Amino acid sequence: MTAATTAQPEPPPRVNPVAALFPGYFALVMATGIIAIAAKQQKIVWLAESLYLVTAAAYAVLVVLFAIRLIVFTKQLFDDLTSHAKGFAFLTIVAGTNVLGSASALIHGWWTVAEILWWCSLPLYVILVYSTLIADVLRHDKPGLGAGINGSWFLLTVSTESIAVLGALLLGHHPNDLLGFVCIAAFCLGLVLYLIVMTMVFLRWTFQPLEPTEADPPAWIAAGAVAITVLAGSNLLATRTVSPRVDRLAPLIEGLVTLAWATATFWFPLMVAIGVWRHIVRKVLLRYHPSYWALVFPLGMYGAATFKMRAVVKLDALEWVPKITFAVALVAWMAAFVGVLVQGARAARRSSTREVERPDH
Repeated sequence: MTAATTAQPEPPPRVNPVAALFPGYFALVMATGIIAIAAKQQKIVWLAESLYLVTAAAYAVLVVLFAIRLIVFTKQLFDDLTSHAKGFAFLTIVAGTNVLGSASALIHGWWTVAEILWWCSLPLYVILVYSTLIADVLRHDKPGLGAGINGSWFLLTVSTESIAVLGALLLGHHPNDLLGFVCIAAFCLGLVLYLIVMTMVFLRWTFQPLEPTEADPPAWIAAGAVAITVLAGSNLLATRTVSPRVDRLAPLIEGLVTLAWATATFWFPLMVAIGVWRHIVRKVLLRYHPSYWALVFPLGMYGAATFKMRAVVKLDALEWVPKITFAVALVAWMAAFVGVLVQGARAARRSSTREVERPDH
């Protein structure tokens, strides 16, 4: 028997998990943090505090992993950041930072922590938005609309509105006219960005063939983006007694909040229908992927935003909506979290197997 016939095939090259880290993984922080806030709204304090711990721990771990990726795997990170398909997913870092700040203030009363996180989110927003946007505008080899745009583009709105959400909380705690102006500006800009992205995505959905592999969970951010707009506007309305600038614009803000809430509500049946078509009709296996946190977040945000809107516009008839949505969002969160644990266990088992099978030299 010759050496050629006994030679074993070369194993596929191993990809470092940090180098290939999913750009939108901070959606885990966003989803967990907003459900923690929703639990606080429902007066389930122990659950709110427990989920806050998970949120803070996930944020710390992800910051370390992304810092390692930035230092060690700079090229891979830059390629993702300047990609049409992946670049805007990095904006989950901005939104996750502001959701953690909001949870810190509302659950524990840690306003200094909230303010520090809000200030950190501002340069992150500028760097991440314009790195991707400029690269997408100026590059020559642009993909078609079908390959280039996806639900992660709605993070332009989510990240912008997250600045208004936490900023408005800080405005109510420490009134400041400039802060009020910044929050109103972010609230309005988020709506404009939503209209731009929704137009492109809607054209993509309705006039080009949709493959089940394309109808991924980030499409749910179409609803989440307007849901967080509802929360941003509602937080602003709550400050009208301490901010004359907000008080002057209160009727307009309330109208836009109503518009955003109606739009979020409108999208949920379509998102459910896409999910049924994808997994039941087209039989795409339902298995964990980090992008599923982009499904959990809109559910939690819709409930939390409706709770806040109902309080500021005095609409008691919607009292039942946050309760039901919170229960659904919590179930979805638990399913996704189990997926994280199972995926982690499998990765650890594979790593252990490789160590055992590695030949000694």
